[in-house]
Amino acid sequence: MAIIAGVVFLIAVNVIILSVTAKHGDSVSGIESTALFIVSPLQNVFHRSVEWADTLWRRYFFLVFVAKENERLKEALRTANEERRRLLEIELANARLRRLLDFKKKVPYTTIAAEVVGKDPSPWFKTVVVDKGAVHGVRKSLPVVTPEGIAGQVIATTPTHAKVLLIIDQNSAVDALIQRTRTRGIIEGEPGGGFNFKYVLRKEDVRVGDRVVSSGLDGVFPKGFDLGRVSGVVRPVAGMFQHVTVLPSVDFERLEEVLIILNPSRRGFKRVQ
Repeated sequence: MAIIAGVVFLIAVNVIILSVTAKHGDSVSGIESTALFIVSPLQNVFHRSVEWADTLWRRYFFLVFVAKENERLKEALRTANEERRRLLEIELANARLRRLLDFKKKVPYTTIAAEVVGKDPSPWFKTVVVDKGAVHGVRKSLPVVTPEGIAGQVIATTPTHAKVLLIIDQNSAVDALIQRTRTRGIIEGEPGGGFNFKYVLRKEDVRVGDRVVSSGLDGVFPKGFDLGRVSGVVRPVAGMFQHVTVLPSVDFERLEEVLIILNPSRRGFKRVQ
């Protein structure tokens, strides 16, 4: 409002000066000079105010443009990061699937690949759901494996999905043996996510680092698949058995793709290195 009032005032003064000058010619030079003396500082202030307002206006629009451009660039960066993460996930999945395919070619069984699509949230049960079911030939009790070793066995099916009991579950048991000495025992899951290698006689030679594989004698899991490595051995002074713990070869926390063996009765599998 102050700027507008100043503009009106200056226009009015200039009109008066021009009118007086036009009527009286040179005779009013003194009046004109006095008026100019009064008006000039005001014009200067007004001119600077207009310049300041113009600069402020330009800067405002510049900042608005910069803010919009900044938001656009942020959105472009978010999109690029999402695309990078998506491509990285595809690359990792392709690497896992290539490894699974290579493993599939080496095992002498009919298998079907499946993706883990669900996990039991309960801490008491170690089960997962995979995206293959009865229509794909999957049935109860079939073994489930990975390139690292045995993962579990099918315990229930629907037409399109199957539920797999992982071998780290306390209700799971696998007939196994020490590969180096052929010492037999039973692998059972424990709450911490590892295995107990039970019923190993005290006289047997078992060492930390020994590889444990499936024996094939339980009628579920084929012979020669990895289970893990011995992580601890305790030989009590009394009793028949040693206490042997085994670290699983499969990382069950990162289990994403598996193979389901459709004809496990075939024997003679040689462990893949």
